[in-house]
Parts: sequence; C-alpha cells; structure tokens
Amino acid sequence: MEINYSELVSIKNVSVQRIEDAAVSSFLDTLSIEEPLEIRITYGSKTERVEKNISVTMRTPGHDIELAAGFLFTEGIITSFEDVKDAYHVKMNCLSQKQNIVQVDLKENFSPNLMQTDRNFYTTSSCGVCGKSSIQSIKTVSSFGHLLKPSVRIEASVFYQLPQKLRMAQSDFAATGGLHASGLFDNKGELILLSEDVGRHNALDKLIGQSFINKSLPLNEHILLLSGRASFELIQKAAMAGISTIASIGAPSSLAVELALEFNITLLGFLKENKFNIYSSSEQTVIITA
Repeated sequence: MEINYSELVSIKNVSVQRIEDAAVSSFLDTLSIEEPLEIRITYGSKTERVEKNISVTMRTPGHDIELAAGFLFTEGIITSFEDVKDAYHVKMNCLSQKQNIVQVDLKENFSPNLMQTDRNFYTTSSCGVCGKSSIQSIKTVSSFGHLLKPSVRIEASVFYQLPQKLRMAQSDFAATGGLHASGLFDNKGELILLSEDVGRHNALDKLIGQSFINKSLPLNEHILLLSGRASFELIQKAAMAGISTIASIGAPSSLAVELALEFNITLLGFLKENKFNIYSSSEQTVIITA
C-alpha cells in the first residue's frame, strides 16, 4: 500500500496592530492554522462496502494520515496497520474543503470495532474525550497490556533536559507560540519523534500513528513528554501504545493519575529543569536521583 504523505501548510502570517502605551505599530504575526479534519473509513466485503464518518476533529494541517491512523488505533477501532488497505486525502470540488478529509480504506472482510467508539460527530481541538457519547466508551483496552514491560533505570537528570529539548525541536511553536507537542525520547533523553498540533490529543495521535504505521509499537522502552497538562485521554492513548513512562510539563488531572495507576504507568508532572512530581510509579521504571 502506498500512502500519500503530502505536506499541508500549518502556519500563516496575518497583519496585526500592536498597542503599547500610546504608540501604535503594525507587524506580521505568525499563527497556527486550525481547520477541521473529517476521518472516514470504508469496510466490508468487496461487493458491499460500507462508508462511515468516524469523527471530525479540529487540528493543525499536516501529518493527517498519521493522525487518522493513530486515532483509529488509540480508539480501538483497528489493532494492526495490516488491516489498512489504503489511506489518502479526499479531494473535494469545493475550495473551502481543501484537504480536510482523510479516507481510510480497510481490507475486505475486516470488521472494525465500532461498538465502544460511539462518538459525537464533532470534537474540539482542546478535548477529544468530550466527544464520547458514554462513559463506557471512554476506556479502551491496550493490545499490549498482557506483555511484560522491560525494567528501565532512568537518571532524574535525563528528565530535567527534556522540556528544553522539546522546545528546541518545536519549529512551528517557535514561530507561533500556539501549538501543543508530544515528544518521544529514549531512556538516555534522545529525541526520537516529535508531533505538533493545536490539539493535545491530535499531537499524540500523530506521534502514535507514525509509530503504528512504522510497526514500532509497543513503545514500552520510551519516555513520552507532553508539552502541557496530562489529561485522562492522553494517558489512555499512551497506554494503548504500550508506553510505561510519561512526563508532562503541566499538571495531571485526578482521573489521569487514577488511569496511570491502573495501567501501571509512571506519571510525572510539573517537569522543570530541576524538579518534577511523581504521581504514579511503576516497578518497570526506576528513577535514579543520586
């Protein structure tokens, strides 16, 4: 299967007036683009194909195929990229539609798991879980939950370096100041993958989607760094990818901590250059402080 990885514009310049004291000045400001992305799937037999609209999410254009793949995986709709026959942007005649629809064609006779993913059609860029129509459909079960997680030892100083490394790698954030990021690091603190998006959950879906497509899951020997707060849904998505160590620059929610404890995930919050809080600790991750 050949996937179209066409790059989309993720930032734009706008004319802005600045008022400072009694002075008025004009300049060009760079903003993050926010546009809707509709994710569709087709499935069924060769002669009876069913098309279903799965979700609309507000996102930053770019890496849409990874976003769609990561979303379908972390929602538990598909469990293997081998189930995907093709994935591509749908070209619309209406110019306003741009490339804001991704179609994922699943292989013939494959039945996607749609029972626990009943979702309202629209979700915002700030919240994915609010699109869920029932509490029962929030939790998904990781394909890697049964696997033994390797024990890793990580120096506390490794975590201290991560926020700065993430900021230095965020080219779009440097230009706009308006994007969330998810960064995947090895246990020595080397950056492996970075995804940016106006939505926290989209950034993580893009990162997991790329790993899903590259068949590099589970990510149980890596560190996930979240540029903002750690929400329930972000922990759930990380658990789906087998991630066992998560650090967030912001605060975790109470439900995020509960889920981290349930999935035996080490969860750090308020990560700074010389400190962090440990909200959940697993026996797989040993943090060395001396």
